[in-house]
Amino acid sequence: MISNPIFPGFNPDPCACRKGQDYYVAVSTFEWMPGIPVYHSRDLKNWELLTHILTDDEKVNLRRLPSAKGIWAPCLTYCEDDGLFYLVYGIMNSMNARYFDIDNYVITARDIEGPWSEPVYLHSAGFDASMFHDDDGRKWLVSLEWETRDGYEKPGVICLVEYSSEKKAIVGYPKRIWRGGTDRGCIEAPHLTKHNGWYYIMCAEGGTGYNHCVTMGRSRNVWGPYESDPANPILTSAPGVSYERHDPDHLKPKYYNPDLILQKSGHGSYVETTEGEVYLFYHTARPFVPELRCTLGRETAIQKMRWTKDGWLRMDTGENRLSGSDCEKVSECMGGRSNTLRRNQPENLARIETQESSLPEYPMPKIPDFDDFDGGELGNWYYAPRIMPQSFADVNARPGYVRIRGQEARTSLNRVSILARKLTSVYARVTTKMEFEPEVYQHSAGLILYYDNMNYVNLRKYYSETLGSPALSVVQLENGTKTEYNGWRVPAPGGAVWMRLYVEGRKIWFEWSADGEDYWKIGPEFDTTKFSDEYCKYGEFTGTMVGVTCADRMKHEKYADFDFFEYIADEAKGVE
Repeated sequence: MISNPIFPGFNPDPCACRKGQDYYVAVSTFEWMPGIPVYHSRDLKNWELLTHILTDDEKVNLRRLPSAKGIWAPCLTYCEDDGLFYLVYGIMNSMNARYFDIDNYVITARDIEGPWSEPVYLHSAGFDASMFHDDDGRKWLVSLEWETRDGYEKPGVICLVEYSSEKKAIVGYPKRIWRGGTDRGCIEAPHLTKHNGWYYIMCAEGGTGYNHCVTMGRSRNVWGPYESDPANPILTSAPGVSYERHDPDHLKPKYYNPDLILQKSGHGSYVETTEGEVYLFYHTARPFVPELRCTLGRETAIQKMRWTKDGWLRMDTGENRLSGSDCEKVSECMGGRSNTLRRNQPENLARIETQESSLPEYPMPKIPDFDDFDGGELGNWYYAPRIMPQSFADVNARPGYVRIRGQEARTSLNRVSILARKLTSVYARVTTKMEFEPEVYQHSAGLILYYDNMNYVNLRKYYSETLGSPALSVVQLENGTKTEYNGWRVPAPGGAVWMRLYVEGRKIWFEWSADGEDYWKIGPEFDTTKFSDEYCKYGEFTGTMVGVTCADRMKHEKYADFDFFEYIADEAKGVE
């Protein structure tokens, strides 16, 4: 069995494709760089983080964009006739007054690891643009046409336009082709495919919240009309029929399903294996209950599917129902929730397990728990908000360390020095050893848990004018309100200091040590659930990150040296 989610933590909007025996999945990154991670597998069970497609933060300028803007919903395809990978992506520049100003681009490469071509601008009609390569050589672009007018259904309708590779431009204006296969509303994430002479359109409906789902329609003509799958939605966490076309809000917590672990399931993309098997990739979330807050963000899951005789995709449930004993184990660790189906419940509900493919087992390298920075390059699992980590993090300046040059405050939307990785479990321990000598109060460095620029907690070493020496203290930003816990402040030890962050279910706290052996708690305990889309007011759609950071708000040149970064997570545990 394959356990879900396959990519835990902040990995939304998966798009899958195949080239020969290699399978790839690209996901969204929003304001984080490098942009668009690509995961690689040969058996659909074992995956590696292979590469990132957008690595030039001058060509892809995300600076000054608010949280949750930036790089949205990539579409990764491979065209055998061209021998090229195509990557369509959008950069969301503004959502002010619900206008959703996005620019969509396409780039190509012969190898998944690049080099990639210069971006070709497509249009700004709406988001989640996706390309389809027809068997007659023509190329088509589908996307959500974002609706802003009064009196029209929001957020809009799926539209289609032809793309000319020769002219590197769309042909004419997009035309509307599909309003959805259900009445859940909030249609988005269209993908076109072809099977047995039918054009299939796969979409997400219900909003990317608790009424989310995957739907399909089909037509003999690419322009439609498309008939709805009579069993829509084909995958969801929220069973039943709902009429929500009147409500453009995406979250809809009233559709939370207490019987399932995986919530918010939708935004699908599928591949067919070399053995003819079909697998659907979708994103999902695991909320804290009863708060319904998803600290890990939207995560990528997988489900085996099958084509029916009448030409529709259905879940291939096979043996993927949990046994009674397994159900008890899962129910216990998930706060009493199980993922088995009650009698008479629909078969389209997201599951925590699915059948493995018949492809031969093919192990892949994993992201290491311990990074001693001894290599000549920074690990590809590190990210920074809006800029490339290599612009401030150097692993060659001092062998065996990463040197982080301080820049602006962590609240800035411009140039911030945070070297972070994705939080993949709400049971984790993060440790680092730092050398840093602050000289003025504008100098600070340390360990951070970060949701966005308005929500984070930071154990820092800084210069305290009150103490007349360097000190350790904890600072918190909660929806833009800053709190310095000076009552916990202690003089910093000379030389190196070890810092540790614990995430234990609902609780988060920091500890420090002068020798790496004896640790002392510093600062209060924090509420893990607050680091989530549902609680944070200044961002959404992303997930929580953990990492190291340095700020020099005086001259942008002071640096901190980190000897190692250890991330140990218990991903077998669920969310409470």
